[in-house]
Amino acid sequence: MNVSALSFGASSLGGIFRNVKEADCVRTVRTALDLGINFMDVSPYYGLTTAETILGRCLKGIARDRYYLATKCGRYGADAKDFDFSARRVTSSVNESLGRLGTDYVDIIQVHDVEFGDIEQIVDETIPALLRVKDCGKARFVGITGLPLCMFTQIVERLPNDTVNTILSYCHYALNDTSLLEIVPTLQCRGVGIINASPLSMGLLSLRGAPGWHPAPAEIKQRCRLAAEHCQRHGTDIVKLAMQFAVSEPSIATTLFGTANPKNLSQNVAWIAEPIDGELLTEVHEILQPIRNLTWPQGRPENNQQDNSASKASILSI
Repeated sequence: MNVSALSFGASSLGGIFRNVKEADCVRTVRTALDLGINFMDVSPYYGLTTAETILGRCLKGIARDRYYLATKCGRYGADAKDFDFSARRVTSSVNESLGRLGTDYVDIIQVHDVEFGDIEQIVDETIPALLRVKDCGKARFVGITGLPLCMFTQIVERLPNDTVNTILSYCHYALNDTSLLEIVPTLQCRGVGIINASPLSMGLLSLRGAPGWHPAPAEIKQRCRLAAEHCQRHGTDIVKLAMQFAVSEPSIATTLFGTANPKNLSQNVAWIAEPIDGELLTEVHEILQPIRNLTWPQGRPENNQQDNSASKASILSI
């Protein structure tokens, strides 16, 4: 898969950040394709199937060879009861997603937020089920997604090479956190493609600041706010700097960002074509140094344990 440096995260189409109009969604997706963005990622969890449904409508009539499409399975809501990594459920989930997306196959089927599952089940049941989906021609590749970096290395190291083809990591390659780089050698030697998401750290890196539901501790939010204000004083939006920084790492295949606004999408594409302000980048990194690589726990406690093969990112308790 020869993917664009920037990719489209379709969670925004599910209205999880704000109410959106379907006409705006269509314009945004069509603008993305026209600007050369060729990889789109979605999940049945986003908007409780709404994002998949809307994305399917947006792509209707578009030649299938113009884009790569990824979706997920295993997570269907926000509560513990809404996770189901059983072979039966993930297999049916793929079929349901294909129907909503209006396609016969996805390019990548991903286990969604593996840290909420039992690692033994994911290795021994979930991924083998998705390999059977792949053998049926309903997916070309199999991937895993999540927040704790240690889960990626623990899963790929338990499986033969070419079993897990991609990982999708979020909030771990951005201005405030580059800990994703620490597991890159392990992934590269196994031929695993790296997808980076949330280059704005789920809204931390913006003047507006993180939304109320954001799990980051106050210390992280405060430092990111200072960095955003510093950029503003220098006549630059921190979003621009963050996007430019995110796509500059050659070991990362693509960076996902989400919007349902075609103007914002066009602006981001234009920004990454400009040279980065090295002096401002250094200043922002200095501001963010006290919280560099600090993160937060998510999922089962045992799935947040760092080991020698995983990132040494520190976890801040909430």
